[in-house]
Amino acid sequence: MQRFILLAVLFAAIPLALGCVVIEDGEVGVSKSFGAIRDEPVGQGIVIQIPVVRTVETWNVKLQEVKETANVPSSEGLIVGLDTSLLFEVQASEAPRIRKTVGWNYLDRLVIPYFRNAVRDVVSGYPVKNIYSETGRREIAGKIRGFLRENLEPRGITVVDVLLRDVQLPQKFRESIELKLTAEQKVQQKQFELDQARKDAEIEIARAEGAAKAQEIVRSTLSDSYLQYLWIKTLNENPNVIYVATEANMPLFRLHGQSSR
Repeated sequence: MQRFILLAVLFAAIPLALGCVVIEDGEVGVSKSFGAIRDEPVGQGIVIQIPVVRTVETWNVKLQEVKETANVPSSEGLIVGLDTSLLFEVQASEAPRIRKTVGWNYLDRLVIPYFRNAVRDVVSGYPVKNIYSETGRREIAGKIRGFLRENLEPRGITVVDVLLRDVQLPQKFRESIELKLTAEQKVQQKQFELDQARKDAEIEIARAEGAAKAQEIVRSTLSDSYLQYLWIKTLNENPNVIYVATEANMPLFRLHGQSSR
């Protein structure tokens, strides 16, 4: 019984002594036996390693990001600062081939050089105003993405997206943009003042037309009979007013207690 327990302990200790690798979600293993890399990746789970006989490297096949900051010339020769990001994934089935043909440091040897080259080549064909505009930035990102997919995906790297996070414009171009914006704001202010003046003029014209129409209405309604009616109404409402008839049949008003002249 003691021998059995001892053997069980020894067998359990062998993997620990030799070492083991855990392949988690989002990872694959690249197995190397006697210096030769196997073509098939190792899946999830616990993998026992035996020095010289078998070693296993873990490779990340989840979404990864490479950030790059570069100063690149525009088509006019002006230097533009760009902050860019490349989102990519290592194809799980291609991890052994990448290990064979490129090496474990595939980022520095493969991904980043192609990314830098794509950014410089694509951006250099655009004027600064296009690099700065939203439409131009989308177009540039699309061309960089297409270039990288053409060159990286056959090598086992899936290009997910390319992002232009920020653009630093040349000083002269920034100043010209500020001057243009200032001029546009002045034009907008003048247009606002002109529109306001037109509105004010329309209001004054409307008031004048209303007053003229009101006077016309009053003049058209002032007949002799209407005036006599107003005179009689005034006499009734004001006992201090005396009505005196004249030869022209036009009334003469005067306050009570005053003599006529």
